[in-house]
Amino acid sequence: MLHQNPNPSLWSGRKSETIEYWHQAAISIKDLKVDETQEYPKVGILGYAGEEGVKRNQGRLGTAEGPNAIRKSLGSLAFHLPETSRIFDYGDVYTENSDLESSHELITDTVFNLLETKHFPILLGGGHDLALAHGRGVYKHLASKNQTLGIINMDAHFDLRPTIDGKGHSGSPFLQLAQENQDAFKYLCLGVQRSVNPKSLFETADKVGAKWMVMEDFRLNNWEVIQEKILWFLDSVDKIYLSVDMDGFSSAFAPGVSAPSPMGFRPEFAFKVFELLSSSKKLISMDVVELNPAFDHDQATARLAARCAEYVARKVLR
Repeated sequence: MLHQNPNPSLWSGRKSETIEYWHQAAISIKDLKVDETQEYPKVGILGYAGEEGVKRNQGRLGTAEGPNAIRKSLGSLAFHLPETSRIFDYGDVYTENSDLESSHELITDTVFNLLETKHFPILLGGGHDLALAHGRGVYKHLASKNQTLGIINMDAHFDLRPTIDGKGHSGSPFLQLAQENQDAFKYLCLGVQRSVNPKSLFETADKVGAKWMVMEDFRLNNWEVIQEKILWFLDSVDKIYLSVDMDGFSSAFAPGVSAPSPMGFRPEFAFKVFELLSSSKKLISMDVVELNPAFDHDQATARLAARCAEYVARKVLR
């Protein structure tokens, strides 16, 4: 199986008599044996230690080390989730012999199982091709409930590029989801940068019915317009899957990514969006992707990725 059990030693931090930090609350689960108890709110953490999709997309390698770097930063954060909640670490899915598709299948099945057992899944990347596997799992979960899914991607890129010789990569996940779901595909990309998305990708976005906001408009002084657009999108769907690509942030705050840019959004603004999404009560799953520890400075990007996961979990489970 393309799975590595969690390493409890990654979860460390200050010691205390009661649970005050994430490392004290995290429970390592072996062999993807998903907790089925319905009595308490729970977070299911799953890492994607894979970068084959980044390689196929000609990106900088190193994202396979992302999940563990985020765990290390998460462990030291203060624990403000409800006292009755549980945090389960289900380890990492990895890619063997460039077989991206097999690792995707395992992620899809695991996401489906986590949602069926009332977890709030937080997936840690890894390349953004993770979104294809993650999205498939969420669609599968909602299919039996006859509910619609909205995907919100906070990213400098649309990630609507065509596959290469029929194979997906870190730049193609949302086009693949659009092709697989067609009329059911509802997608909002926030923070798109024109400098890294040619006209052909804007045309593709139009063809698949995507909505977006370019970086020039995705700023705090335009909050009322942004809020209206997000609320309209939220009203059009039953549930939301949030994908946070760390290269959407300005490289001043997130240098450790495969495709850094100085023109991305600021953390405090992103967290304002997180607050709005969480308050809708429709957010059911998220991932944080494209952290590349090889290019990070003083774990700044890993810390920010961990803060994204912690903040959303705290707001969703409250």
